[in-house]
Amino acid sequence: MTNKINNKDKNFKSGFVTLIARPNVGKSTLLNQIAGQKIAITSPVAQTTRNRIKCIHTDNEAQIIFVDTPGVHKPLNKLGEFLSDESKNSIEDSDLILFLVDSKDEAGAGDKWIVEHYLKNINIPVIIVANKTDIANKTKLDVNLISYKKLFEKNYPIIKVSAKTGKNIKILLDKIKEYLPVGEKLYPDDEITDQNLRNIASEIIREKIILNTKDEIPHSVAVLIEDYKQTETIDRIKAQIIVSTDSQKGIIIGKGGALLKKIGTEARLELEEIAQNKVFLELFVKVKKGWQKDEKALKSLGYEKQKD
Repeated sequence: MTNKINNKDKNFKSGFVTLIARPNVGKSTLLNQIAGQKIAITSPVAQTTRNRIKCIHTDNEAQIIFVDTPGVHKPLNKLGEFLSDESKNSIEDSDLILFLVDSKDEAGAGDKWIVEHYLKNINIPVIIVANKTDIANKTKLDVNLISYKKLFEKNYPIIKVSAKTGKNIKILLDKIKEYLPVGEKLYPDDEITDQNLRNIASEIIREKIILNTKDEIPHSVAVLIEDYKQTETIDRIKAQIIVSTDSQKGIIIGKGGALLKKIGTEARLELEEIAQNKVFLELFVKVKKGWQKDEKALKSLGYEKQKD
């Protein structure tokens, strides 16, 4: 845990807020909106978040440490168990939970499963955050929101937002502050995430793979940063893309290496914006069959419990 930073304001608040939702509801988009820049990958493909990512929002009244969790679902393998444990651990360490839901739809089986397995018997306050209100059907919105409230025995508040446009984000932040304990800052004012450039590079590359392969490479890919060297003029990154089968390797490489080159170019351009430096990126594809079910392989790829 980062050492506490002295703060003279006795009314200043600080605390941990966990975001939980079924896949593809917009948690990463919400974190990026709050941070004011990209710290978590987003894509239309469900289950893209794999590691807890802290977004740190600091203003004159509070320091809110947001923890992103994998979109929860019933685990099917060792990777799924890891993701589920990450979500549960985040909840236990929280001062507040944001249950992010899709305001376009009524509560579904995935939302009910989350409440039943994660939120039903906890003693931590919950705010229901209704996302995507910018594209929700206004005539159905109230009915949809009532269906989410009915999932809980307690009368939790609902805040309607759009993570994409930023609508009502300030209202959400103000509401969150009501639940936080008085406390000192845990991070410097200018720190917005605990992710380092190696972690960010890995996630950016994985995002570009997902966006370019769609359903062909759903959850069978991981990215290992083998080397990251920084100089004043250039960042040199060597990354290994891990897949489960030879056919997946072929898909990612593409005809004549065209798709791998496209993935590399897109990742490099975005990393140059983030690093504020030139980037030289080398990508290699390796088959590691069944890595999602292999505890040793998962650990080597960074999927192990984090210590706060």
